[in-house]
Amino acid sequence: MTKSLARVYSAELEGIEARLIEVEVDLNVGLHSFNIVGLADKALSESKERVSSALKNTGFKPPTKENRKITVNLAPADVKKTGSQYDLAIAVGYLQATDQIGEFDAEDKIFIGELALNGSVRPVPGALNTAILSRRTGKQYLFLPVENAKEASLIGEVNIVPIATLAELVNHLARLAIIEPHPRTEFKPVENHELDVSEIRGQDFAKRALVVAAAGGHNILMSGPPGTGKTMLARALVSLLPPLTLAEAIEVSQVWSARGLLKGNYVERRPFRTPHQTASPVSIIGGGPNPQPGEISLAHRGVLFLDELPEFRRDLLEALRQPLESGEIMVSRAKSNLTFPSRFIMVAAMNPCPCGFWGDNEKECRCSAYEVFRYQKKISGPLLDRIDIQINVPRIKFESLQGPKEDGGRLKEAVLRARENQKERFKKAGVDKLVNAELETKECDRLIELSSKANDLLKNIFNQSLLSARGYYRLLKTARTIADLEGSEIVESPHVSEAFQLRVREE
Repeated sequence: MTKSLARVYSAELEGIEARLIEVEVDLNVGLHSFNIVGLADKALSESKERVSSALKNTGFKPPTKENRKITVNLAPADVKKTGSQYDLAIAVGYLQATDQIGEFDAEDKIFIGELALNGSVRPVPGALNTAILSRRTGKQYLFLPVENAKEASLIGEVNIVPIATLAELVNHLARLAIIEPHPRTEFKPVENHELDVSEIRGQDFAKRALVVAAAGGHNILMSGPPGTGKTMLARALVSLLPPLTLAEAIEVSQVWSARGLLKGNYVERRPFRTPHQTASPVSIIGGGPNPQPGEISLAHRGVLFLDELPEFRRDLLEALRQPLESGEIMVSRAKSNLTFPSRFIMVAAMNPCPCGFWGDNEKECRCSAYEVFRYQKKISGPLLDRIDIQINVPRIKFESLQGPKEDGGRLKEAVLRARENQKERFKKAGVDKLVNAELETKECDRLIELSSKANDLLKNIFNQSLLSARGYYRLLKTARTIADLEGSEIVESPHVSEAFQLRVREE
């Protein structure tokens, strides 16, 4: 048999970034075999069975003894290949090598998709990520499953061609039946209204803290007896946040697509993730044998709610320190380092003691002083230092339950105005940030202007309360957010005073 060689392109996910992979199919004389080389995992090694059946059931000539030796090489060979998204590329490469498909230019095309035994094409994770790769590498056409077309079409400058069956793809490449590219997906953000802040009665101080947290992207810790509304307050925070922008939606959708969670659409609203206390560090931080983003990355540009904070594993809580500071998490492995985005607002809730009633005016605490001390010490000082707002949520009074509702729209308008003030300030200064909480130390010194009284108050607080340098700058950023809520260009002493009041819980 005359040697024949074909080359097409597919993609491999490395974390949330897609990498271009060459799929080479070679037919040669020798004993019959069908081998896939290039560090293929189990799912990929089984691709030859799916491809063979799909070709046969679609009406093409599958790999048989007559084809002799078939070798599929995935290059670069030193990169581990995982998943079933190579099925489509392998099938196309085989058909091209055996002259069962007309000539076409493969240099500007990428193929991803899992083949069913009847030749239909199943969805795969990472379609949006691959569309970004196509745009970056100049590949004009991305062939993928129909179910993945909408998410991938969020990315412009690439022709997204949705494929339902292998036969459809072959007819398109042979120009027998052209498939029109999927129209670019129109981005429509969805308001976050699952639980509005107006549904919460009372707790005015806590709601003020939520407004500050939403306006500046600050982390918040709420402590109080059971049943005071901490969980409702956490869920209501999302309703105060502005809708996702297109750039943010693409960032978040990249993470969700890599985990296969998009279900054929992009992320329309800000994420709200609530991992359980029994969750493993890998599931929350990210990683694993084939590193994937965890809950802190799935909460990117949204809210991560940790209920009953002291019940989480100590090593897990300590692992949160780096992403809370930098807005990203680096997962290190022997052969590579992967970085996942994790810029979220952390909302934590906890009881003040094991029974939950330490410091409560109505119900007596049954815990000893040592039990209270031990329980609260589960949260380390360095972690608390990274939480800008720390408040007590006391027992609500009966009159508040039947009182008037808060105007949630008014609170959200205040948040939007404050964020717009920040946006204008950052734009004038040439700073690529979204909210005050993201500012670095040098940017705080340059962008935050204090009045003389505010500076004196800050100096007094720093000297008397023994704030760390990190605590000082976090207090400064919170004060800047409060000033933005008030529409003030300069941070005044009342802004610093409120920021300090929001940071220090009464013990």
